[in-house]
Amino acid sequence: MLTDRGRAVLALGGVVYLAAWAFGSVPLYPVALGLVFAVGAAAIWVRILDRPMFLRRSVGAGRHLDGDDVPVELELDVEGGVPLGSLGVHESIARFGERETTLVRRHGRLRGRYVLPRVPRGRYRIERAEIVLEDPFGLERTTVPLGEQGSLLVYPRLVELDRLFSEAGARIPEGKRLLLRRPSGFDLHSVREYEPGESLRRVHWPTTARRGRLMVKELEDAPRDEVAVVLDADRTIVVGEPPDSTFELQVRAAGSILRTHASRGRRASLLVNGADRLYQRVHSYDGEWSAALEILAAVEPDGTTPLATVLADEANAAMRALELTVVTAVLSPRLVERLLQRMLLRQTGVVVYVDPASFGARPAERTPTEIAAQLLRLERAGIPVVVLRRGDDLAERLGASEAPEVALA
Repeated sequence: MLTDRGRAVLALGGVVYLAAWAFGSVPLYPVALGLVFAVGAAAIWVRILDRPMFLRRSVGAGRHLDGDDVPVELELDVEGGVPLGSLGVHESIARFGERETTLVRRHGRLRGRYVLPRVPRGRYRIERAEIVLEDPFGLERTTVPLGEQGSLLVYPRLVELDRLFSEAGARIPEGKRLLLRRPSGFDLHSVREYEPGESLRRVHWPTTARRGRLMVKELEDAPRDEVAVVLDADRTIVVGEPPDSTFELQVRAAGSILRTHASRGRRASLLVNGADRLYQRVHSYDGEWSAALEILAAVEPDGTTPLATVLADEANAAMRALELTVVTAVLSPRLVERLLQRMLLRQTGVVVYVDPASFGARPAERTPTEIAAQLLRLERAGIPVVVLRRGDDLAERLGASEAPEVALA
């Protein structure tokens, strides 16, 4: 495609040719033809450069954490050899917009580099990438799309915890200490016909009534997780802008707690109350923890279902965990009731409450006094609670040897 300069040169060549013809000036003919041929040669040059290309992008070794400067190295492979000169790469990166980088020939390859400063946590998709091919005089230009380019992942900045505030001693209403044990149980897998000698306790009465003959439950072992960490990604409760927002603080707290359990070898799981209701078991500190960490890196506050509704779904595997850690920025009476009901079933709960008021939130439906009353209900029921505010030392608050105060200022 001709550039503006190429169109101007072609038009000038036409004007000079007409002037040569009108005035009978023979010396102007070569000048006119030279200008036209220059535009044609530029088009041929660009067509020769238009070959299959593959762009490699690297962001250095190790994981990049929230707030890091992320260096991006580009390296272009060209089929049939590297062309002379330089090429431009145009990229469109989610949340960063358009970016142009010049690739220069170094060590037999076309290479380029740029730095994304202080990148917040998240997944940044490379929405578009293309090579801009242009002749040395800028007369002809074409673009070569580079196809799918993947994404850049920036992880949350978690903290190391030697112990958790909830380990100070959760107690049930009767005052007895509730100790954790490795739970196990059985889930209904299918039903089959009754065989003589089997216990009648295994009879599945609804199916028996429907089929008119004894049917028994076929059970399979289904050990439960010891602890489930629930991250509330309700989009209606986010205050502030990343990386300084209630949700970013929730992600850091949930990830730090989950990593502490995983590093101790506890059977844990992560549930994100978002649009897709993400769930990840973490029974090892190797592959499964990495998968959970990627979820925490990419998660966005896009949920629309109240957390109390999610906790009421008994079919959810996370709800069957012996200990449930809830990380949220909203504390509704319904949510508190759900957690108190778990205590009646001898299943412990832990609450990490991120205070939106500390991020400058407007007065909400519930006043600080009402929220403090809900926190007090949890504390009196023996549910460990910690309140996180903007600017808090996360390691100090989550690792407190005694349950921190729950009253709001």
